[in-house]
Amino acid sequence: MSSTNTIVYLISGANRGLGLALAASLAARPNTVVFAGARDPTASSLKELAAKHLNVHPVKLTAGDKADNEAAIAEIKKTAGRLDVLISNAGVSKHFGPLATTPASEMRDHWEVNTLGLVVLFQAAHELLLASPTGAPILAYMSTAMGSIGNFFNRRATPYGSSKAAANFLVKVLDAEHPSLIVMAIYPGWVQTDMGNRGATHMGMAAAPVPVDKAITGILLRIDGATKEKSSGRFFNLVSHDGNPWDNQANEIVW
Repeated sequence: MSSTNTIVYLISGANRGLGLALAASLAARPNTVVFAGARDPTASSLKELAAKHLNVHPVKLTAGDKADNEAAIAEIKKTAGRLDVLISNAGVSKHFGPLATTPASEMRDHWEVNTLGLVVLFQAAHELLLASPTGAPILAYMSTAMGSIGNFFNRRATPYGSSKAAANFLVKVLDAEHPSLIVMAIYPGWVQTDMGNRGATHMGMAAAPVPVDKAITGILLRIDGATKEKSSGRFFNLVSHDGNPWDNQANEIVW
């Protein structure tokens, strides 16, 4: 069981990229317990992180897999007895091209991870999360500016953008349905992860523009001290406004 002043986190997609960096940053804080969810919890990145930080617990968590998600939450309940912050970070972006030639299989793959992944994860976690002794549980969904319909930018990645737009709608639903839950969508910018850099290469860029450490700082600033009144049901933009067509010119993105 964790102590009363400990904050317990679960991060999905924590074996690489933003998820791994978030897990490492949170693990370095005092009074935290970090459950690092990944399809393969034995990944070398997670083994190394858990060896360095005894408060890190890798758990098997496959996006969209009901049994995996429920087993992970059961392990969290047994180990820590609580869950205070859920960061839904697992995502996929792997197809570029016009909608006319986008395979239906790519649409299914992206929606399975990016949209249904959030649904299945919340359904598995909601009882434990909503019972957080903080009285103000947090769910942060890692979204993208390409999920905005009101500020549309076509990067010819329809499976990714549409699946994130649907998940953004779910953020609004969860905010409305749960008075104590602080739920937000966060766009951390076009980040220099493997996934971000692949997209940048497709656009003829050497790398994505936002360093991982800068994105992590911005994400945690939004999560730390979040409240229902000032944070919930909102779509936050963390990227600098450099005048690129994918940049947003405000601290929040229109849905």
